[in-house]
Amino acid sequence: MPRPVAPQLADLLERVIGAALPVRIRAWDGSEAGPTDDPSAPVAVLRHRRGLRRLLWAPGELGLARAFVAGELDVEGDVADGLSRFWSLSRAHGLGAVSLSAADTLAAATLAARLGAVGPPPTPPASEARLSGRLHTRRRDRDAIAHHYDLSNDFYAFLLDPQMAYSCGYWTREAGPGYGLADAQRDKLDLICRKLGLEPGMRLLDVGCGWASLLIHAAQHYGVTAVGVTLSAQQRDLGVARVAALGLSDRVEIRLQDYRAVIDPGFDAISSIEMGEHVGEENYPVYAAQLHRLLRPHGRLLLQQMSRGASGANSAPGGGAFMERYVAPDMFMRPLGSTLNFLEEAGLEVVDVHSLREHYVWTVRPWLDTLQDNKAEAVRLVGEEQFRVWLLYLAGASLAFEENRMGVHQILMVRAGADGRSGLPRSRAELLGPDPALDRLARDVTPAEVASATGGTTAR
Repeated sequence: MPRPVAPQLADLLERVIGAALPVRIRAWDGSEAGPTDDPSAPVAVLRHRRGLRRLLWAPGELGLARAFVAGELDVEGDVADGLSRFWSLSRAHGLGAVSLSAADTLAAATLAARLGAVGPPPTPPASEARLSGRLHTRRRDRDAIAHHYDLSNDFYAFLLDPQMAYSCGYWTREAGPGYGLADAQRDKLDLICRKLGLEPGMRLLDVGCGWASLLIHAAQHYGVTAVGVTLSAQQRDLGVARVAALGLSDRVEIRLQDYRAVIDPGFDAISSIEMGEHVGEENYPVYAAQLHRLLRPHGRLLLQQMSRGASGANSAPGGGAFMERYVAPDMFMRPLGSTLNFLEEAGLEVVDVHSLREHYVWTVRPWLDTLQDNKAEAVRLVGEEQFRVWLLYLAGASLAFEENRMGVHQILMVRAGADGRSGLPRSRAELLGPDPALDRLARDVTPAEVASATGGTTAR
């Protein structure tokens, strides 16, 4: 009688990692192994021996990602919980730099042969990015953006809030029946417009404008005329349609254009929301210099941008093998300080840096809940393979921000005049202007909530 597969796999894994498995595993023959003390814990399911063969040819994150995306490896239970357990194990035992010894390699090959998993490398899943050409040429950047953002407008409309803001929200209140993702995204758009000091008649440029959420908000509520540029044809098409439907076509223009090709005269304000991660390390000075050139003297620039850990901890500036192959090819995230250096070298004066890291945990979780709670609809829109890519992507992103392995900041800058003056108001309160979120809170808050926030007393 054949030996059960799962105990053999568990023995090998525990030998390699030098610790007990953090989750239970189930193999294609139905056998199980691993801890049983927590019935609610996720279960890693290896559904096909092909998944084991992928790991032989691509050990580590890439092989695991390919097996998961292909459906050969699965997780029963909360995917984020399963990832958290493995990440905790990695930190506790210093597994980031572990490599197989000759003996471990031989043991793995012997076990694979015994289980019938030896063979040629399986073809990567169809959703894996296949870019060519030199990094960050205009053509390759266009292909990289299309890989992620031209997936399906219907899918993004299903996943995001009605404003279709695909970036970190600004949660001015705890999530609840009266405050959710759409409110946090509206408050984020307001925060950006206030930091930029937008007023009627100003000209705004939004670099990497997405589906026009900020352009629309700024035109409707702050009276600006605006230009947005994107490399995603599907974003441009839906953005133009949304603008037209709202009667804003005379005030908002959306172009399918590389930021390097913009030659307009100086804008009063510029925003670039979670786009700087896509321009690359060597090209970032070009990006910063172009933003400086396009901004008029005394004009403000706001970047919202993700970051990775400081030197020594930033071993995966692209986010790791899975992110680089399936989600955001050619992305580069660096420590915040390095980004600030690039911006200052371009002649921009940094005025304010605002961390929103934990706000991204609160933003990603509703996206993940929508995906998991509506699997059938997601699969209908983008197929099973892309559903699995997004499941792993969002679960991993939520965990990375929660555990401070990734950050996100709003960086406010100004282009000083020839005389060195910034043109900024003296006080911080005047710089940011009135806060609509506080006005809404004042209108919506109940006496009980006031008492709770003030330690049980209310103003009289």
